[in-house]
Amino acid sequence: MAAVFAGAGSVTAMAETADTAAAETQAESQAAKPAPAEFAHITSCEVTGGNQVSIKGQMEGSWSDPAYYDNYLYLFEMKPYQRDLKGRTDYAAWITKGDELSFQLPLNHGTQEDRLYSSFVVAVYDGSEYTIVSNEAYVANPESVAKYTDPYKTAQTKKGLLIQTTPAMLSDAFSLGVNHVIVNIPFNHILGSGIDYEYDGKTYHFNKDVLAVYDDTIKRMSEKDMTVTAVILNGWNDSTPQLYYPGVTKQPASVANYYGFHVATEEGYESLRAIAAFLADRYGRKSSPYGRVSNWVIGNEINDGQAWNYIGQMDIDTYCSNYATGFRTWYDTIKGSNKLANVYIPFDFRWNCGQVEGFKYGAMDMIQRLNSRLKDTDYGIAWHAYPETFEDPVFSDDKYTLEKADTYIINLKNLHILTDYMQQADMLSPSGKVRHLILSEQGFTSDSPVHGGQCLDLQAQCIKEAYETAKANPYVEAFLLNRMKDEQGLLGAHYAFGLIDVNGNKKPSFEVYKTLQ
Repeated sequence: MAAVFAGAGSVTAMAETADTAAAETQAESQAAKPAPAEFAHITSCEVTGGNQVSIKGQMEGSWSDPAYYDNYLYLFEMKPYQRDLKGRTDYAAWITKGDELSFQLPLNHGTQEDRLYSSFVVAVYDGSEYTIVSNEAYVANPESVAKYTDPYKTAQTKKGLLIQTTPAMLSDAFSLGVNHVIVNIPFNHILGSGIDYEYDGKTYHFNKDVLAVYDDTIKRMSEKDMTVTAVILNGWNDSTPQLYYPGVTKQPASVANYYGFHVATEEGYESLRAIAAFLADRYGRKSSPYGRVSNWVIGNEINDGQAWNYIGQMDIDTYCSNYATGFRTWYDTIKGSNKLANVYIPFDFRWNCGQVEGFKYGAMDMIQRLNSRLKDTDYGIAWHAYPETFEDPVFSDDKYTLEKADTYIINLKNLHILTDYMQQADMLSPSGKVRHLILSEQGFTSDSPVHGGQCLDLQAQCIKEAYETAKANPYVEAFLLNRMKDEQGLLGAHYAFGLIDVNGNKKPSFEVYKTLQ
């Protein structure tokens, strides 16, 4: 077993000796310093024994020239906002080169030094700076420290609905016999005053009155044995600038509705983690007095980085990297609280559309990149399967929705393209299963210029066809219809998606949806 030494202080003398030796060697030679010759491949990083992080791996390559590099390998802990080792000397542990690549560190879960959310890299030292020589590894099993282990709330059917948080809407939802419900939770609504929450030595404040409405809604749905899905949204709040990516300013509503999560700064990371911990704890267990959330969707239609996930213009790789680090913070926090909760990445229906002006991206391109960064997690996909023209409820004749792997759009017409893609070996979860998939938002209008205006029966027919398609696909776990009641502000665009009109009259689609099982 290799000897592992923790902490920078324990090797101060050794590092100073290395400094001196390296300086002398460099003074004697005018040759440029060679790049490191070794590569450490971290093969596992997990919580063991409930209270420690165990990191193992293997070495590749040869040892670097000892005239330039010392004889040790150093383990560094990386917070999400730390992207390199520039100026850092605070390694967490070290081993002698040639020893087994194995480190054990205290987890420190529940403290300000909590390592559950960190990543780890191995570095070498040349007397003046540390250079990373390994892959970056995250804790693969945050669920091992979960406080709540209630079984996942498996619904009897796939039938679901986006509802408004009013008593009348809840009553109608119950009468429809839906087994899935979805609730939007924007930060700008829940932050405020009335509830003080202590986390990592800091106090965060939440709006007591707003949360009381969410509590009542989620509790009532939970008591009706529904599977609750929460969509987490970062709305603008002038009092919390740390929640937005550096340099991002408030945009007109015509440009951006919600903003990207970020952990690019220490303050942003700490605030996001605190909000995630508050919500995960509040709604994380079956016995919660506030109700239980089983599914968490992190953001909305993230391949639209303008309207729904604004973070500024950037290339797709940078954009995906930022989302992945934010998502992982949510994932680790939720799974570290509720072992069997599901956490989803949301997309609209644009599959292979390419990048548009640095703000909008194809879901296929994003999924490939996000999977490479999040493959070690049990992430799921939340897909929006609208007809390609919102003003037309008929999807069976959509011209950009094709039976081919590189189709522009994926909706209920060609849904198998998505599920076929997710069955590929490289896309499977760490347990080797096809990842969780929910159709978290789709709507079918009852007011279509294409069909001469009001088309109530056609809406009902299309909803039935869409639901039956989702029901027949074994990889779809939920079909969540948008929405219970028409929204006045959307009617001008002919987006009459509701089962009930603005005057409270039930459409034919209400009764049709009620009969679906």
